Amino acid sequence: MENKKNHVSSWERVCLARMQGRPTSAEYIDGIFDGFIELHGDRQYGDDAAIIGGLAMFHGQPVTVIGQQKGRNTKENLERNFGMPHPEGYRKALRLMKQAEKFHRPVICFVDTSGAYCGVGAEERGQGEAIARNLWEMAVLRTPIISIIIGEAESGGALALAVANRVWMLENAVYSILSPEGFASILWKDSSRAQEAASVCKLTAAQLYRFGVIDMVLQEPEGGCHVDKPAMMATIDGLLAKELRELTQLSGDALVEQRQQKYRFAF
Repeated sequence: MENKKNHVSSWERVCLARMQGRPTSAEYIDGIFDGFIELHGDRQYGDDAAIIGGLAMFHGQPVTVIGQQKGRNTKENLERNFGMPHPEGYRKALRLMKQAEKFHRPVICFVDTSGAYCGVGAEERGQGEAIARNLWEMAVLRTPIISIIIGEAESGGALALAVANRVWMLENAVYSILSPEGFASILWKDSSRAQEAASVCKLTAAQLYRFGVIDMVLQEPEGGCHVDKPAMMATIDGLLAKELRELTQLSGDALVEQRQQKYRFAF
């Protein structure tokens, strides 16, 4: 499946995933869902602009939508912390997921982060615990979860929104335990070898599909999803409609069992 169209290398996929012009979570939410109402705060510490979430309608069905949000310029990136969530962001996301479970709303997550923020304040407020709690709670959530990796998805900061019944990746998105720069720094003590690291990390959508890590690769328009955003959104819209029709027919027990079988090596 990989490189059929234009033989794009792993490093080129990384660069495409990081492109400033790629649609953000907010753009997908506005383009696919109706009547989005953003909700704020984790009810413990504060609000985190790196994660947006709230209620919306999808083809007449109420849903909960959550996404990691990067900025379009320096000002927005500073406001959004470059899409790197603090623990209160993950706790906000979990609060919205638990609310969705209570009211039987499906959860749709858009994953796009270089990782959770590792600053002193984030660690003091329990970054590791917040991520671990999301993994645990998502594994047993009794409502459908679909996670879509739309850009960069690295480390536990990405996984905290990706324990789902269905995990999809855009063709030029990447998903890995850490960035190629981090991989190169640890393995070879040389971050300049990031391009080489990308080639051995197995982080592309096609590679991860072959390994069974994800469930579907979403083909992007020629040149990338930023070239034709409406077409990319129409593709996601159609696939979501079909998948939600199937998942909403399952009981809470069946959804949990399906998810735990999917991640059986973690239990």
